[in-house]
Amino acid sequence: MSFQLTEEQKMVRLMARDFAGKELEPMAAQRDKEEIFPMDVVKKMGELGLLGMMVPDEYGGAGAGAVSYCLALQEIAYACASTAVTMSVANLSTEPLLRFGDETQKTRYLLKLAQGELLGCFALTEPGAGSDPGSLSMSAEDKRDHYLINGTKVFITHGQYADVVNLIARTGPEKGSRGLSTFIVEKGTPGFSVGSREDKLGLRASNTVELLFSDCKVPKENLVGKPGAGFKIAMIALDSGRIGIASQALGITRACLDESIRYAKGRKQFGKAISSFEAIQWMIADMATGIEAANWLILSAAWRKDQGLPFTKEASMAKLFTSELANKSAYLALQIHGGYGYLKDFKVERLYRDARATTIYEGTSEIQRLVIARNLLKEHA
Repeated sequence: MSFQLTEEQKMVRLMARDFAGKELEPMAAQRDKEEIFPMDVVKKMGELGLLGMMVPDEYGGAGAGAVSYCLALQEIAYACASTAVTMSVANLSTEPLLRFGDETQKTRYLLKLAQGELLGCFALTEPGAGSDPGSLSMSAEDKRDHYLINGTKVFITHGQYADVVNLIARTGPEKGSRGLSTFIVEKGTPGFSVGSREDKLGLRASNTVELLFSDCKVPKENLVGKPGAGFKIAMIALDSGRIGIASQALGITRACLDESIRYAKGRKQFGKAISSFEAIQWMIADMATGIEAANWLILSAAWRKDQGLPFTKEASMAKLFTSELANKSAYLALQIHGGYGYLKDFKVERLYRDARATTIYEGTSEIQRLVIARNLLKEHA
């Protein structure tokens, strides 16, 4: 692996940084406060190719690769973590179609998802199935010319605004991870509706809802891949999703560091800037060191994906380390700010709330440790 970014990757990072600074940063606090989903900004991101970054240009994507994707997502998260999770899930939603969709599905859906004409979401979690997707109960009954879907999905990112849903449901009688299949369900399909919107601690400008399916008729041609391949498809998509969440967490961490340095140099106590105190310097040093380590973990996983190499273990390592780092760094940043950090007038208050979700969604830290350990044990069998 080369540790030098290409000129194209540097340009992608610069473009995303410029966009985030102009379109996201100025309104991020207000959108968080008022829970405003920035649909206008999301449309602009689609026009820039940020919603289909790993999709080849032949299918309307940017063809930029996973490394560029992670660099861009980090910049978006630095300005607004809520918008970053929207970008992450939009890109994740292209993965099943890119890897397993037929040409008709790619032309009908993938092309428009990659160009931002359609917004996609990913529906896996259910009220009784979170860390254990093998316990999914949503049913998709084969009715010859269509499937009849019944059940509820929860914690679906921007599900209220999505045009198409990547849905995992049970098509076979087998228990556990077998018998699951993947479907594309269009907004407006009879029997498909949006349920309650969640009132969250953080990421409040990111829409999170439940999706309801009651005798929802989905055409046979909307089955993605083979029947029974749903668990495999979901796990492959989540690998990509995890390097996205790691990048989001790194963007949050970088913002924590910069806010801390800026405040510490300007805040005076005992007659001098608090940045001169050893205790503050240690906090800053810990954040900066973690950022360097997290950066290479993420780039390593992304590079392996770009090379077509297995990256499940590496993605989980990146997600585990960086999400835990983001939470620690948000704590340190707020501590450096003292009482001011507890006020909503300061960005670190939002960063503190936004960081918390990164150790939970797309696989908790505990699940990441399981994935890492099981892969290592398999390698040493």
